[in-house]
Amino acid sequence: MLNYDKEADAYDTLRGGEPRAEAAARAVLGLIPDRPGRLLDAACGTGIVTRRIAAARPALRVTGADLAPGMAHRATARLPGAILLADSRRLPFADATFDAVTSIWLLHLLSDAAEVRAVVAECARVLRPGGVFVTTVDKAAAHDVGSDIDAVLAPRPRRPAQDAAEAVAAHAAEHGLQPAAGACFTGLGQGRSPRSTIGDLRRGWFTVLPPGDPRVEGFAERLAALPDQDRRRPDPRFRVRSFRKLAAA
Repeated sequence: MLNYDKEADAYDTLRGGEPRAEAAARAVLGLIPDRPGRLLDAACGTGIVTRRIAAARPALRVTGADLAPGMAHRATARLPGAILLADSRRLPFADATFDAVTSIWLLHLLSDAAEVRAVVAECARVLRPGGVFVTTVDKAAAHDVGSDIDAVLAPRPRRPAQDAAEAVAAHAAEHGLQPAAGACFTGLGQGRSPRSTIGDLRRGWFTVLPPGDPRVEGFAERLAALPDQDRRRPDPRFRVRSFRKLAAA
């Protein structure tokens, strides 16, 4: 996994910046009831999406939490007084504290199903009955756009997708969360070019191919042979799912 403290300063610039954040926030807001209450953005990263949610819903008291100090520092600059350091597997909040919990681009980073289950369980625990949990699913699949770059990368080793939609729904059901709705948004500015993909490979963005792995240069050589080295292929399309917590019996 990437070191997100080291990544924090360049994180937004390398991942679509404000246009992607606006698209993500719009999708999330469409799944959250528009009424006063409290919202937790778990694994809020730099707060680039969190800030937009807070600005769009002034009646919501928004809190962001992230495990990486570098990310939380960036988020605090955007939402002073609303960000804390916290592990989404062990949230420091009482049961039934929030009316909504969002978790964007987190589950795919977790190492196994047990960690995903722990995060979903915690998000469900801190939700009030009738509250909504919103999360991205199938992130890796969003980047497969049928391009020539995808064809080159097809043989690369992949780890199991911990955020597969069916698996996330199963974990949610275990903790009293029922499917509610879904949405998609475009990862604006994240279309891959051959040259940028070579850089990503060498930086370790493809997690099963760490920097220095001898296979990296083989993929890099084949990518370097593609035409239009700086032309970005289509942007990814991300999926978001929402789940509603069952009312107490």
